[in-house]
Amino acid sequence: MTTAPADLKSIPAKRTGRDRFLAACHGLGRGRPPVWLMRQAGRMLPEYRQLREKYSFLELVQTPELAVEVTLQPVRRFGFDAAILFSDILVIAEALGQPYFFRDSGGIGMPFRIETTADIERLTVEGVVERLQYVPTALRELKKVLQGRTALIGFAGSPWTLAGFMLEGGSAPSFDRAKILMKENPRAFVQLMEKLTHAVSIYLQMQIEAGVDALQVFDSHGGLLEPEVFMEGSGRWMGRIIGTLKGLNGQSAPPTVVFSLGTHGNWQDLAGLGAAVLGVDAEVSLPDVRRQVPHGISLQGNLSPAWLLASPEETARETRRILESMKDDPAHIFNLGHGVPPAARLECVSALVETIHSFEEKTP
Repeated sequence: MTTAPADLKSIPAKRTGRDRFLAACHGLGRGRPPVWLMRQAGRMLPEYRQLREKYSFLELVQTPELAVEVTLQPVRRFGFDAAILFSDILVIAEALGQPYFFRDSGGIGMPFRIETTADIERLTVEGVVERLQYVPTALRELKKVLQGRTALIGFAGSPWTLAGFMLEGGSAPSFDRAKILMKENPRAFVQLMEKLTHAVSIYLQMQIEAGVDALQVFDSHGGLLEPEVFMEGSGRWMGRIIGTLKGLNGQSAPPTVVFSLGTHGNWQDLAGLGAAVLGVDAEVSLPDVRRQVPHGISLQGNLSPAWLLASPEETARETRRILESMKDDPAHIFNLGHGVPPAARLECVSALVETIHSFEEKTP
């Protein structure tokens, strides 16, 4: 089994990965779908682990040249059609005045959690641009290196997901405090969500101005909300963010992907948020979702990450099954149904990419 291109120079200039990715975002794809993977940069890669022996996670995120290197590692190794900035959704919390760190026992920790309206009032949106300058610095350098061959994706966490971490003070067995706040003190909940919505909007606009080709909003906790309160708790705030984004020089804003994990009963609500692309997790059938979502909206997904822990042959077989199910859809971006697991087998990722690349030969 051959490996995918080892560096960007070996990716053909004609019909680039960037072209393929953007075409699929706009429902104009042909041949095989573009492919990238959530969490493609990081723990599964030996070259990343070598960097982690020298630098902390936060150093990698906050040092532009290191963030650039980690972002490029999976593109060099596998030849993905898109690169996603190596960062973390909680940079927003830190920029607002609530730092985060990684606990020795695992998971995210914060020095304090939001407990009162006074804590919400102390969050300062005004510092977001200055405190997160390392992000556009890294993005501008990535644009130079990628040279239009590979799409560049920026991202942020949804206000609902960010609120969950900030109200719990980091990772937690469950994220009930956000739901409790929404129910018992709706005024404080709205105050927090308005601040987070403003901060995320500013942050994503910064990324547009730095040259990203697309944006993804990670609504990782969306499925914690019952379908009937999803829009109140999460959807409305993501829709407001998408509505604020502006393109450069009078052009339309870059396409936005919304990945709302576990929100299977809310496809119509998600379709109304204004996103060009909806991410689909591994628990549902892509063709079933397509039947529920207007054809003007593209779909991204949805191989289960568990197949990257299997054999390369099993990974390839399951990848082909998804490709066959969506082969006539010009608005499909191949991805996982969640992030790459740390123990993913590199040969399985190679099998996934090679299966997609070879699929092009069988399609017009």
